[in-house]
Amino acid sequence: MYPRILGICYGGHDTSAALVVGGKLIAACEQERYSLDKHSRQFPIDAINDCLRIAGLSMEDIDEIAYTFDPLLRVRDGYLKPAMEDRERIQVLIDDIDVLSKVFTVEKTIREKTGFQGPISCHQHHHCHLTGAYVQSGFKQALLASYDGLGEAATSMLAIGDNGDVKIVDESNNYPDSLGLIYNATTFYLGWKQNYDEGIIMGLACFGDPYAVIPGTNDTYYDIFADIIQVTGPYSIKINREWTCYYYMRDKWFSDRFYELFGPKREYDEPILDYHRNIAAALQKRLEDVVVEQMRKAREEFGLSHLVLTGGVCLNCSMNGKIESEGIFDEIYVQPAAGDAGSVVGACFLSHKKLTGSLEIQQSHSSYLGSRFNDEEIESSLKQSGVTYEKSDDIYALTAQCLKEGKIVGWFQGAAEFGPRALGNRSILVKPYPHQMKDYLNEKVKFREAFRPFAPAVLSEHAQEFFQIKQKSPYMLMACKVQPDKKESISAVVHVDDSCRVQTVTEDNNPNFFKLLEAFYQQTGCPVLLNTSFNVKGQPIVNTPQQAIECFSGTNIDFLVIGDYYTEKPVQVTSEKNDFAVKSN
Repeated sequence: MYPRILGICYGGHDTSAALVVGGKLIAACEQERYSLDKHSRQFPIDAINDCLRIAGLSMEDIDEIAYTFDPLLRVRDGYLKPAMEDRERIQVLIDDIDVLSKVFTVEKTIREKTGFQGPISCHQHHHCHLTGAYVQSGFKQALLASYDGLGEAATSMLAIGDNGDVKIVDESNNYPDSLGLIYNATTFYLGWKQNYDEGIIMGLACFGDPYAVIPGTNDTYYDIFADIIQVTGPYSIKINREWTCYYYMRDKWFSDRFYELFGPKREYDEPILDYHRNIAAALQKRLEDVVVEQMRKAREEFGLSHLVLTGGVCLNCSMNGKIESEGIFDEIYVQPAAGDAGSVVGACFLSHKKLTGSLEIQQSHSSYLGSRFNDEEIESSLKQSGVTYEKSDDIYALTAQCLKEGKIVGWFQGAAEFGPRALGNRSILVKPYPHQMKDYLNEKVKFREAFRPFAPAVLSEHAQEFFQIKQKSPYMLMACKVQPDKKESISAVVHVDDSCRVQTVTEDNNPNFFKLLEAFYQQTGCPVLLNTSFNVKGQPIVNTPQQAIECFSGTNIDFLVIGDYYTEKPVQVTSEKNDFAVKSN
């Protein structure tokens, strides 16, 4: 049996599609890259069509559609049961009646949007998270952990993966007891957008002190978050509703008690004060403490030496790095698309197992599953844009030379990454020194908050020479400390707390990016580059050659590479960039 399964994630944020053929993941695409609305909630018709295009299939070729939620559970456990148990939840049900209707009729919507007439299977959301990450991890046996804001009603799940079977061992956390939702709430309070800017809070946390005493009290910021996130069992938590109100109302998140203690929410354009930093630090520290302790207990109880992490909370690389640095497990795999978009992969594999009776565990350490373009398509886009371009016989040496000179490079290669991190196929690159390169990139290209850090990409064989990490980190999802003697030599990628969100690069994982890093290493003696996503703040990562050209033209990127083609802007003799080059050569 050779089933062709199309996965669809729809009904929340980060809608997506994936395609599994004969048990192999062929393509996975996020809708935001096409509709250009970050964390899109639109039906992923463009992502679906591109998955089919990549595989050379049509909708008529699909044997089954796999959906990433169970609508019945979502209505029953997410709305009806809470309303029956708590009369205040009745108003929430009434307010969300249109949402309920969309959830319950999702199969009809899928058929209307796609024209598909075959079977549609609906899978439990956290099962999708766990199964997709497990299959891709390559671990035959592993502990599997999923943490996010909310599935149908569950907010986390713990399981054991054993030779293709997934056995749930804990599902005790249900709405509103959610680590993800508390992170959403704090993101909102601190002036950013929930389900969107949580990574900013993680970066801000490094500037705060969780143990600072709150003015006018005897409590530290950490004390308050320990009271908000209460541990009730080995793997269970309770969110103290004295501090929160999102269970009953939207657009406020925290209760009056929280606002009376800390004051009104920060608006986006208001200054960031010390207490904002301390709140972020306390939240991050409490999250790390709770999850690390759960993982420690799970290792003791189940005796498994490998860990698989998934769900939106597991995009928190500081938390993941803390688990790694504690040495609890021999190896950790974090799904590169750990958020809701990535759940679509697990839905496909669950349908595959239902149809065939088995799952093959694959060490598929690749996230390069999205849009891709041939030379003819690339050259056509360059011609239409009107830029002057050339094709290089050695694009790696040429680009490395530009990087050595202090130029900012837009690097567009192969298939797009599936997930929120640019991993060397849709990247903006600069050399990792001097430290001013970070500030220049933030101000002139990324247009984002100055305190936000950038990530290093390193040749894998040099990773431990530069970073305090004991395993590979191919997806930029584990933070670790820089080696003290290397801090100055790569200062642009070192955060205020000496941490780095490292990406280890091998020839097998990404041959093009590996060759560029090798060329830069040969020319400079440095095996590290600063790697950030090819976009500007508020926009999705570029998906097409045309989008790459537009981003290049509208920012201070100096040199654009698309495949073996390149274009560059005229050299400005007196520029900050040349000043950087003089200082660092």
